Amino acid sequence: MNLWWIFVASGLLTFAIRLSFIALSGRYRPPSWFVVMLPFVPITALTALIVPELLLVAGQISIGFDNPRFWAGLVAIGVAAWKRNVLLTIGCGFAALWVMQVLR
Repeated sequence: MNLWWIFVASGLLTFAIRLSFIALSGRYRPPSWFVVMLPFVPITALTALIVPELLLVAGQISIGFDNPRFWAGLVAIGVAAWKRNVLLTIGCGFAALWVMQVLR
């Protein structure tokens, strides 16, 4: 039964957070420095999720040839910067990961 209370509390908290943005719409103007920083939020969130997956092997940082995810990530970053095509980036990243794992 305690688990249900956690579900209900989490749902209410999530609802309150989302409702606050709707309720305050037009009544509150955030500081200009805050508005300037908002475009960087998705970049930082994705970086925080992706970088540990690329660099860590068994809890240790590894940028050697024993870490195919790191090299496939570099290939994907290069393709993304060069072509700016999401599907091509994903495809090349997966292909590089597959090749690195086969050659390993």
